[in-house]
Amino acid sequence: MRRLLAKLARLDARVDERTPAHRDRAVDGLRALALLAVPTGHWLVGGFTLDGGGLHNASPLATFGALAPASWVLQMLGIFFLVGGYSSVLSYRRRKGSVREWTAGRLRRLGRPVLGVTAVWALLLPVLHYGLGVPGDTLHTAATLVVQPLWFVGVYAVITALTPYCVRASERLGARAAVPLIGAVAVVDLLRYGPFADAMPSWLSLLNLLPGWMFAYQLGVSWADRRIGRRGAWLLLAGGTALFAVLLLAFHYPMSMVGVPGEARTNSHPPSLLVLALAAAQSGAAILLRDRLARLLRRPALWAPVVIVNLSAMTILCWHQTAMLAAAVPGSYFGEIPGLTAAPDTGGWVLARLAWMPLFAGLLAAVARFARPLESPWDRTGTARRAAAAVLAAGFGYFALAA
Repeated sequence: MRRLLAKLARLDARVDERTPAHRDRAVDGLRALALLAVPTGHWLVGGFTLDGGGLHNASPLATFGALAPASWVLQMLGIFFLVGGYSSVLSYRRRKGSVREWTAGRLRRLGRPVLGVTAVWALLLPVLHYGLGVPGDTLHTAATLVVQPLWFVGVYAVITALTPYCVRASERLGARAAVPLIGAVAVVDLLRYGPFADAMPSWLSLLNLLPGWMFAYQLGVSWADRRIGRRGAWLLLAGGTALFAVLLLAFHYPMSMVGVPGEARTNSHPPSLLVLALAAAQSGAAILLRDRLARLLRRPALWAPVVIVNLSAMTILCWHQTAMLAAAVPGSYFGEIPGLTAAPDTGGWVLARLAWMPLFAGLLAAVARFARPLESPWDRTGTARRAAAAVLAAGFGYFALAA
């Protein structure tokens, strides 16, 4: 045990020594926190029911509405977009090539892991079904879960491509550049939830998709430009918190920040004004805590895990549902297992699911060793293989969305 601890201490020290002095540890720490919240949230609300031998999606939030406030903590996409905007603008200003080259490079880094996970799953589906006899219902459920976090990567890619426009908006307006975005979401929410809601088309909510997630990204750009100081951060924290409370108590927005089966309204798909209120409060708190977090992450034992999580960012986003399925699909052959394949409708399920979380994390670490090469540049991959991967990914996407 002492040898193991000594070895870990040496590894932590080595990571700390190799970290450039200019590295913003606080921003990396915030990104790591937001990244880890994604699998934690999905694993906690990603329950199953076992019907006819096949797995079907179910959520404990449908039974335990009192758990909804937990989603206020685990919904940290606002933080992710905040640090995304912050990091992107620094990278954008350091670029050596053209804007088009910078954008293409960023999009390739986002696209490769998505193409990799969907192509691999396209190859797995026939093997699982015809080779191992996995029911079609289970495969449809699995495909839906795998695709579920990938929409986020798509939205993030579009917003990343708009970075030059965000930079110009920040230079002209500072933090006020985010105001039209929250205003646009407020208008759409008024139309789809207000007195004329019955006359509004169903696609209207999609108009919130871009401005809703771009709001925190734009704040991150202004933060990187030093256009948001402590006074602005306090305003974001106080204003976001107040708006959040008003929307919940006076306008009766859904309590949960994620979709709940059976509910007519959802805050996250696409984002409602409540999501932006939470993102504003989170962003303000993050900016205020930056210096304290940076000092905390000067400790090698805390900094090393942050580095590992950041290096595995796309692997975590793209493969964490696969890790959970790697336990649930084999488990379905043994019937209803509490916290894994049994319906999430009892208090014991929550405790049992928490007990399964370390296994999910271990499986994700194992999957990461296989998946990491898919994120590297495909320099040795010919055109034919790239085209085949694209066809496989498209096929899997069709299967998942048509399920």
